[in-house]
Amino acid sequence: MGIVTADIALSLDGYAAGPNQSIDKPMGEGVEGRLHTWMFDEYADRHAEEIDAITAAGAYVMGRKMFGPVRDEWPASGEPLGDWTGWWGDEPPYHAPVFVLTHYAREPLEMTGTTFTFVTDGIHSALDRARAAAGDADVAIAGGAETLNQALWAGVVDELRLHVVPITLGAGERVFDRVPALELELLRERVTPEVAHLSYRVRR
Repeated sequence: MGIVTADIALSLDGYAAGPNQSIDKPMGEGVEGRLHTWMFDEYADRHAEEIDAITAAGAYVMGRKMFGPVRDEWPASGEPLGDWTGWWGDEPPYHAPVFVLTHYAREPLEMTGTTFTFVTDGIHSALDRARAAAGDADVAIAGGAETLNQALWAGVVDELRLHVVPITLGAGERVFDRVPALELELLRERVTPEVAHLSYRVRR
């Protein structure tokens, strides 16, 4: 059986997204892609190992904010955002099943290379379903900060991979917010001008 991993990009002051996330500013105000520049364009080749590791899981668990901007009941088809299929268009970067934490039920959404299944009964249920789907492969906590914090609080993360970008945001969605004390063992580190990649085993 694989392990549960978690990758997240964050600022030096611990934020994985800025304040006031919206459809126009999915990462919040003041971010504008700065946390993820290292994953794209001319930087991507220098960070291929870390990017490949993020996309290698056998199943994923993510929060509703990571899936889209809708916060309450899912709008009906034809209403604004009623046909929302995620931030990524017709071909999401996930090529394995994705389990989305939400308080509101929705039918599974089949996309190119993946199916998004919406889970209403919490992080443990989502992980059980993801483990069953992944088989012997790893399960990845795909974010955002709130979902990662839930997973850390629940004690289910085996390997935590932080991608620390040399900026500060000052406000927003903070990693480790209200998470109890953790003991981490450094497994790998790689520092570039764009980002410091730090991988830790979560000791129990």
